[in-house]
Amino acid sequence: MSKRYSSASDALEGLLFDGMSILSGGFGLCGIPENLILAIRESGVKDLTVISNNCGVDDFGLGILLQSRQIRKMVSSYVGENAEFERQFLAGELELEFNPQGTLAERIRAGGAGIPAFYTKTGVGTLIADGKEQRDFEGETYLLETAITTDLAIVKAHVGDEEGNLSYHKTARNFNPMMATAGRTTVAEVELIVPIGQLDPDHIHTPSIYVNRLIQGQFEKRIERRTVRNA
Repeated sequence: MSKRYSSASDALEGLLFDGMSILSGGFGLCGIPENLILAIRESGVKDLTVISNNCGVDDFGLGILLQSRQIRKMVSSYVGENAEFERQFLAGELELEFNPQGTLAERIRAGGAGIPAFYTKTGVGTLIADGKEQRDFEGETYLLETAITTDLAIVKAHVGDEEGNLSYHKTARNFNPMMATAGRTTVAEVELIVPIGQLDPDHIHTPSIYVNRLIQGQFEKRIERRTVRNA
């Protein structure tokens, strides 16, 4: 059965429902599954819990799901450049679970590896520790953090083959490979789909076993913050 779909909306058909949880790859605007995010907005699904490093910018990436009020809760490590994210949170309109970035990455990796929880020193003695189990190992205190798995993971890669093997381009890899392993269903969008066997096995970052559906998208590739200087 082919994993390749003709569009983002087709690839998400039958997967979306109100109140679901979604892992969304990317860091800032780098390596984000922008076609799939747009298709989620157009579907009208609501009350979403979205796990992502941040929430895009006001008019692009996950930010468009904030504008349409489809996100109920964000699990993130950075609020950053999104004024609407900040406004909704401060107004009590958006639930936010804040995570140190390394902890968030490890929670996702653990979920994909079938590890239900782990101990970490990060966050001890801070608000992050409130309500969490703590335990001492060799004289050091650690927090118990639980793994993350979701109903759906959406990721963006540079190249994929017809089986769904994925290769990412440099820093656009970021959260994508670990998120691809932690969704009950994973949908990937790529810039180019090649025949099976064309990808060098050493350059496959996500094996096809983790990818259920695949599309070839068109990408705007915005720059989150452009810094220039006078010549």
